Amino acid sequence: AKKWINIRKSYGNFYKVPRNQTKLTIMLEMLGMNYDGRPHSGLDDSKNIARIAIRMLQDGCELRVNERMHAGQLMTISSAAPLEGAPAPQMPRYRN
Repeated sequence: AKKWINIRKSYGNFYKVPRNQTKLTIMLEMLGMNYDGRPHSGLDDSKNIARIAIRMLQDGCELRVNERMHAGQLMTISSAAPLEGAPAPQMPRYRN
């Protein structure tokens, strides 16, 4: 793969949250989801990332390629037109 979507970057930009709030478990928690599966399992991490991507699409995010490799160097790809973001997800409110 020479181009991909870095979900952490997309999530942070779309929901307007700082990088320290883009860890997998924090992103899930902020979207009101629990981590499914075993921690640090590549397959389970991938499934959880897919759940985040689906939610972002439902919230109106247009996911775009935002990173690539060029001459062995990681490069960020900026979009030509900035996209409107959604408000930051709020912690779900639970009734006692």
